[in-house]
Amino acid sequence: MAHTSFALPLSLPDAELVFYPALLPPQDNDRFFACLMTTISWQQDWITLYGRSLPQPRLTAWYGDAGKTYTYSGITMQPSPWTENLLNLKATVEAVSGVTFNSVLLNLYRDGNDSMGWHSDDEPELGQNPVIGSLSLGGTRRFRLRHRVQTGLKHELELTSGSFLLMQGTTQHYWQHHIPKTRRCVSPRINLTFRRILQSGTCQKIPFH
Repeated sequence: MAHTSFALPLSLPDAELVFYPALLPPQDNDRFFACLMTTISWQQDWITLYGRSLPQPRLTAWYGDAGKTYTYSGITMQPSPWTENLLNLKATVEAVSGVTFNSVLLNLYRDGNDSMGWHSDDEPELGQNPVIGSLSLGGTRRFRLRHRVQTGLKHELELTSGSFLLMQGTTQHYWQHHIPKTRRCVSPRINLTFRRILQSGTCQKIPFH
């Protein structure tokens, strides 16, 4: 199912990032996007941010192995069982990354008003050096990175349909990332962030806002 193994390592300090601009062929992009839009149990959760309860500016879903519970900001997500489509995509990203994932957080950006704030995926459940495999389907969105210490260090990617970004090593210790809002007319986008949950527990950090 993979379209190409062409990989672009991103030369950023304190990070280990590899970008695959076209992991899936266009026909698979469209097919999987349409299937996920209609078969995933999308929900809009409310998070507590600085004492205020707010709806997340996107829809989410959590799938994975039994018992891989994910808790953050007062929200406990119980994993739905893997679907055939998700297992096929999981096998594809595992083949190029060499990592076995046991869960996936899906985000649906319905339009340019949906976004994700600055954060690092460094929750305790993800281990010392989290490995995140981010697969994009649908509309193109801008992905920004900034170094936590060297504030002048920034990077930007256009995440197109079928692209795959692998983040591992010390990346989450030193870098934050986000998807900004945009006034451009953009098509809906589904992002699948494959993860390895090493333990279940309550995260005090707010990873998504």
